[in-house]
Amino acid sequence: MTSTSRSESSTSPEVITEYVVLVDEDGRATGTHPKATVHTTTTPLHLAFSSYVFNSRGEVLITQRALHKKTWPGVTTNSCCGHPAPGEDIGGAVVRRLGQELGIEVDSPFLLLPRFRYRAVMDDGIVEYEICPVFGVVYDGPDPVADPDEVADARWVPWVQFVDEVGRGRSVSPWCKEQIDELAALGGKPLSWPVGKASELPEAAVYDVGAAQ
Repeated sequence: MTSTSRSESSTSPEVITEYVVLVDEDGRATGTHPKATVHTTTTPLHLAFSSYVFNSRGEVLITQRALHKKTWPGVTTNSCCGHPAPGEDIGGAVVRRLGQELGIEVDSPFLLLPRFRYRAVMDDGIVEYEICPVFGVVYDGPDPVADPDEVADARWVPWVQFVDEVGRGRSVSPWCKEQIDELAALGGKPLSWPVGKASELPEAAVYDVGAAQ
């Protein structure tokens, strides 16, 4: 490890390494890996989440991934995705990433698909391989302010319209396509959907149900 002098540490920005939680096939934590280097052609199975932001008008916030993202750059997808840090409550991670990526303040994310998982491979061989519980959020506040490092565009579309477009072949991220197939089965009114069972989350997911209500 390279040492840093006191004078250097007082003027240089601190570099913080983010980690993701690695899991086995049964959803048990097996270790951690730096987030910046976890996605390769041999990506290990790890814990993540997806979220869908709905408003009271029956719309969903969809986003376009930043053009320089390592995985699926420029592709249309759900509102926000991310990885809970080791020991971080997964509901809290949803709230954190929505603030960071879209500049919106939310609380009380609700669990939708506790057991969702997927594996997808890009044309260049880069793999996404995640146990990825899906959450919903209700938001009727100011327009999102997207972080360009993460999001190229964000817009509201009617949920029913989006489901129909994806069903007719609209290009979206592979995880979003699989999630839409499952969410559509819950009906056309997201704010009336049943809440998923926290007991079905992977063991590695820290989740305070009370804090999410």
